[in-house]
Amino acid sequence: MDLQLKANVAVVTGASKGIGLAIADAFAREGAHVFAGSRSITPELEGLHQKYGVTAVPVDLSTEGGPDELVRRAVDQYGRVDTLVNSLGAATPRPSFLDVDDGEWQRIFNLTLFSAVRAGRAALPHLLDADGGCIINITSINARLPFPMVVDYSAAKAALASLTKSLSEEFAPRGVRVNAIAPGPVRTPFWTAPGGFAEATAAQAGTTVQEAIEEVVPQSMHISTGRVTEAHEVADLALFLASPLAANITGAEFTIDGGQIKTL
Repeated sequence: MDLQLKANVAVVTGASKGIGLAIADAFAREGAHVFAGSRSITPELEGLHQKYGVTAVPVDLSTEGGPDELVRRAVDQYGRVDTLVNSLGAATPRPSFLDVDDGEWQRIFNLTLFSAVRAGRAALPHLLDADGGCIINITSINARLPFPMVVDYSAAKAALASLTKSLSEEFAPRGVRVNAIAPGPVRTPFWTAPGGFAEATAAQAGTTVQEAIEEVVPQSMHISTGRVTEAHEVADLALFLASPLAANITGAEFTIDGGQIKTL
C-alpha cells in the first residue's frame, strides 16, 4: 500500500531509541525527509543517517529553545514541515508518590509534556501552510491507567492526551490534524534497559528480565494477545495517521496495548 509519504517533511522528537527511533526509521523507509531530534546521537540514529539520509539533530528538547531549533532545521532545509511526531517521554519507576520531589515532577513534565507543547508551537505555523499537515502525540495507556510507580509520568501523559484534543479542536478546521497513539508496554529500552520497568518487575517476581518481559508482564497486566507491543508496530500506526489515507481522522487516541485495557 502506498502511504503517499514520499518527500513528506517529518520532525520526530525523542528519536535516539525506542518508539521514536522506530518512527524515524519507518518514515525514512517511506521516503520522507526525517529530522530526528535527540539530546544524544546514538549509533542507531547515525545508522539511519547513513542509510536513508535522516538528519539527526543533537538538541536538548527539555529546554525552552530546543524544540524550536529542531523545527527550524527542517524549515531551513525544506521550507516546510508536514508532520510532527512528539515521541519524547521519560519515566523512572519509584516505590511511592512520596519519593517524587518537585525537581523530578518538573523534569518529567519538561520532557514528556512541555517538549510537545513547545514543538507544537514551533511547528504549527508551518503545518498550517502545509497541505494536510498533522501532529501525532505518543501518549500512553497510563494516561487512563495511572500507575503508582510512575505517578508523574502518568499525569504528564494525561495532560498530553488533553493537549491533543485541544489542538485538534482549534486547528482541524484549518487543515491540521492532531491525533495520539497510546501504547501499553513496548519492547524498548524504556522497559528493557538497566533500571527500567522489566528489571523492577523481575526483582518483584524473582525472575530474569527476559522472563519478566516475555511472561510476567503480559500475564500480570492481562494483555490479551499474550505479548508486549513491538516498537515497529507503533511506528506503523504513526505512518498511517500521517498519511492522506487518514485524512478525516483527528482528535482521536489509538490504543495499542494487546487488549490490556478492557473497558470501552
